[in-house]
Amino acid sequence: MMLKVSSVQFQHRANDKTYNLDRVTTLARQAAGDGSQLVIFPEMCICGYWHVPKLDADAIRALAEPLSGPSVSYVANLARELGIGIGVGFLELGDDGAIYNSYAVCLPDGQIHCHRKLHAWEHRAISSGNRYTVFNTPWDIRAGILICWDNNLIENARATALLGAELLIAPHQAGGGQSVSPHGMKRIPVEKWARRHEDPAAIEAEIRGPNGREWFMRWLPSRAHDNGMFLIFSNGVGQDEDEVRTGNAMILDPYGRILSETWAADDAIVSAELDLGLLDKCTGQRWIRGRRPELYSIFTQPNPEGLSPMDARYSEAPTRKRSVVEQTK
Repeated sequence: MMLKVSSVQFQHRANDKTYNLDRVTTLARQAAGDGSQLVIFPEMCICGYWHVPKLDADAIRALAEPLSGPSVSYVANLARELGIGIGVGFLELGDDGAIYNSYAVCLPDGQIHCHRKLHAWEHRAISSGNRYTVFNTPWDIRAGILICWDNNLIENARATALLGAELLIAPHQAGGGQSVSPHGMKRIPVEKWARRHEDPAAIEAEIRGPNGREWFMRWLPSRAHDNGMFLIFSNGVGQDEDEVRTGNAMILDPYGRILSETWAADDAIVSAELDLGLLDKCTGQRWIRGRRPELYSIFTQPNPEGLSPMDARYSEAPTRKRSVVEQTK
């Protein structure tokens, strides 16, 4: 069986839900017209992203909506109209009164599956979710959702696979971010984005380089390969406050091979036909059967040096606590 999917990158506007939903509509219609059955958009693409850390708690709450609110309801109606699945990111006002960085996948039959980012770090007024999200789809494949940093912790991808996911939906706002890691991502000068038409080679080099594609290639293929899942990577693109998102929308198969990708410095869609027959006996699914959970109790022990997601993201404290000599005694 084949399933055609699309990954979308687009440059959102901060606080401009009308504009962002219009882009979702236009790009979803384009992908559906090309035969796509599932279209995936970036993290927080409805409300905007990097301006959020600058907002106060009241402004965060004003930007958030319940899952049943107008934005997700609009996308759900569009999904039903087009007869496809559409995934979008937004700020959710939960029934518990908390705010979440959430992602809703609206299916053509009216079902909505919502994931709350497990490692939210954008603002202290935004809470982290506490459950994995895996669900059945109309296309004979089970899907899971992990938002941006959720994917950077290998335990999350493995848990999602163990819950039966064979397709990982991975929306991001990444690339061009400032990392405290000496060899992690660094900021891309916004001037290169502003001059993308005058000097396209400069911005393409950034999108394809260590602050973009090269960074994603260090770990995205392994998430797909090691867990035997297709992976849809969707990302913002373009200037987002003082950072530049690199797009790099791509689709990978369960062997970690790239089926389709772009390094366009623009809004773009990439699509691929997923051959679901690849899942049977793929390396990751074969290896998972040899797991030895009796060895893994260390994964569930309390972490005495654990930090909140936000503190972990920004901390410049050393991570190597002991010398090599001490470790070998």
